[in-house]
Amino acid sequence: MATPETADLGPGSQLGRYRIEKPISAGAMGAVYRAHNVVSQTDVAIKRLLDTSHAARFEIEARLLSGLEHPRVVRVLDHFQDSTGVYYIVMELIEGPDLGQVLKDRGDPGMPIHDVLEWARQACEALQYVHEQQIVHRDVKPQNLIESADGVVLVDFGVATQLNTTDTGTAGIGTPRFMAPEVFAGGAVSPRADVFSLAATVWNLIIGEAPVYADDRKLADTIPGVTPELEETLRAGLEIIPERRVASAEAFARALGSPLLEKTGASLGLSLEQPGAPRKPDGGCRPHRRRRVRGRRRFGGAARPHDRGARLPRGVGGGREGDRGRAAAARRGHQRRRGGVGRRPGRAGVPQ
Repeated sequence: MATPETADLGPGSQLGRYRIEKPISAGAMGAVYRAHNVVSQTDVAIKRLLDTSHAARFEIEARLLSGLEHPRVVRVLDHFQDSTGVYYIVMELIEGPDLGQVLKDRGDPGMPIHDVLEWARQACEALQYVHEQQIVHRDVKPQNLIESADGVVLVDFGVATQLNTTDTGTAGIGTPRFMAPEVFAGGAVSPRADVFSLAATVWNLIIGEAPVYADDRKLADTIPGVTPELEETLRAGLEIIPERRVASAEAFARALGSPLLEKTGASLGLSLEQPGAPRKPDGGCRPHRRRRVRGRRRFGGAARPHDRGARLPRGVGGGREGDRGRAAAARRGHQRRRGGVGRRPGRAGVPQ
């Protein structure tokens, strides 16, 4: 819908080689238009800065996005400033509705579990890549995930930040109920902030409404298709304290993908990346044990991730950094997967 701020760029307006076709959306910082490149004869999306006080933030968005190239991340094609000083970012046009609109149109009140888990897996692909480029999105939500013909695409990096910056962030930047507590407080952020937002997004898509902090409703008892393991995974992603939260998008994706391994009897919990601080017993995840367990307890045909003796997936620590015993266990598990250490028969391990 056009707003007073976007009315001056009506259909047919020309910005160099770009011809404006229609408004797509508008937010606090900028408005997005569908446009046509008359030189290359391709359709694009153009984001226009509305509030000049955000010029520095707009330039950061253009710089961060221009270095990204991944099929699940919107790509920047151009950015420029017109003669009046207004900034523009030209991006590839992603055709399709955002997941917020999908939920509004098709939710009953939530979406089918298998659809939500596939969208979440694809979003994790985008976030893992972004985090590897030392960028935190900080505003992951259904409206910033577009359901394209080729799957989910992550868009709108307007409040993204770099991990190596000394800036601790701006308090309250992002979207309430999807925003990690540390982002809301303006504290230091890490990839775990995006994991929180993605977990909130998955929760929202499943039940039809976003969670509140420390939401204690039991999804497995009220929402068809939600298993206790899936609920455990979501609560692990929604931990208030970052150090207790699932550590990465990759680990969160493994956790959400485990329900597809029904034939192996694998548990969702196998893919949870152990946090650096113990979780509360009532938080949906078991607290860490202090004694090393010699044997491996069987659970659905595989080792429990919280047993000290369990083999852990790659990238999963057993607790606080510096616990050399668990670090050594993780290394041995890695060597076994690489073929460096032979498996002994009869021992439970992580499904390959």
